[in-house]
Amino acid sequence: MAVPKYIKGKEPHKSEYRMIFRNVDRRGWDASIKSYIADGGYKDLKKALKMKSQEVTDEVKTSGLRGRGGAGFPTGVKWGFIPPDNKKPVYLICNSDESEPGTFKDRYIVHQDPHQLIEGMLISCYAVGAKVAYIYIREEFSEGAKILENAIEEARKKNFLGKKILGGKFNCEIFIHRGAGAYICGEETGLIESLEGKRPYPRIKPPYFPAALGLYMCPTIVNNVESLCHVKHIIAMGGQKYAKIGTPRNTGTRILCVSGDVVRPGYFEVEVGKITMGELINDVCGGLRKGRKLKGVIPGGSSAKVLRAGEKYTIGTGESERTIGINDIPMDFDTLAACGSMAGSGGVIVMDDSRDMAWILNNINTFYAHESCGQCTPCREGSLWMKKITDRMVSGAGVPSDLKTLTSVGDNIAGRTICAFGEACAWPTQSFVAKFPEDFKKHTSRRNAGKELNPESKAAAAGLKR
Repeated sequence: MAVPKYIKGKEPHKSEYRMIFRNVDRRGWDASIKSYIADGGYKDLKKALKMKSQEVTDEVKTSGLRGRGGAGFPTGVKWGFIPPDNKKPVYLICNSDESEPGTFKDRYIVHQDPHQLIEGMLISCYAVGAKVAYIYIREEFSEGAKILENAIEEARKKNFLGKKILGGKFNCEIFIHRGAGAYICGEETGLIESLEGKRPYPRIKPPYFPAALGLYMCPTIVNNVESLCHVKHIIAMGGQKYAKIGTPRNTGTRILCVSGDVVRPGYFEVEVGKITMGELINDVCGGLRKGRKLKGVIPGGSSAKVLRAGEKYTIGTGESERTIGINDIPMDFDTLAACGSMAGSGGVIVMDDSRDMAWILNNINTFYAHESCGQCTPCREGSLWMKKITDRMVSGAGVPSDLKTLTSVGDNIAGRTICAFGEACAWPTQSFVAKFPEDFKKHTSRRNAGKELNPESKAAAAGLKR
């Protein structure tokens, strides 16, 4: 297979390992099935259909692939949760809701390489015994939905979709379902409720684990766009070879979306755990803006706990235990968890020393207060109260008791809700206040009562004066 050439100015960094993003920003490439087949597309589907379905699942288990949507749960293990004596239809759902702030990878796959996703979905459907699959895509991705609809029709005309695919016994259909732009639909059971035409209230687990009781109370597998694309490559190279990419327990590649105060923000596909936070920021992304120092990093989308520059983290156990700084953290699932945060959706948000962390938390709180589905009282009320408290702080009306109240509200949300949204909205408050107390104390000092302390408001006011 020829080495692809990329659009000038969008070439991969030397530290990247392009697999899922191989065709993104590729010169002379388009989203048509003609380009995809000419580059070897759908050969892996043909290969998979010559295998037994359990053999496909076993290859995915061997690969060690972990879900790229946020939780990092082993994909093959999730597939194995379908009840062995199941007599109901099985469904596969592709979660293309991608609503985590700081994350922008799945939309590039959908826009520029939709057939890679479709092929990955078809192989996955064959493995789990699904004859119907849905792509749940958020309403804001209107162009992406049109591209996918066109790609599905192209695949159907070539007999990659529909009945007796490629002349065999495998039948499968894929349908597009457009959501209404709600963050909560990124949670798999909330997504299923929405797909059924109901309010997206997440279900209680147990008993409603999707692999047992999912869409229409039938076994359902929900996987992220990036995760499903990896399945195609696992079948292409075999699970054992795939497992050699990345690091143990953190295999394959990961697309990191870097935003914030770096010279070159963007998306970068790297081997999991083979690059450190410092290498990502200072080498791949060109470092911080001139004259600035690193203040903090959110490593996995806005719901991940923030890490403060200068902190020390203990990782490993026994003889392998060691202490590292923020720049030495390998970008993998396990190490980021050991450091008190998570890899999440791969959205890395970098903040330099010009940032007021109280304002940043207020920005995050505003988002989560708006996006709470309202089913659980701690989340519905607590997310709004955290916003109101940080609103008061950054407007210059904060009082000393606000800091304790803010922390208390966050502590009383986490672990007390049906789905993980409670943690998603509480973790930023818990970590920002704990890691950057000085930024919050200045907003709760009686000396500052009535002062405008929000740097963004000052900048806006300065712009208006001009």
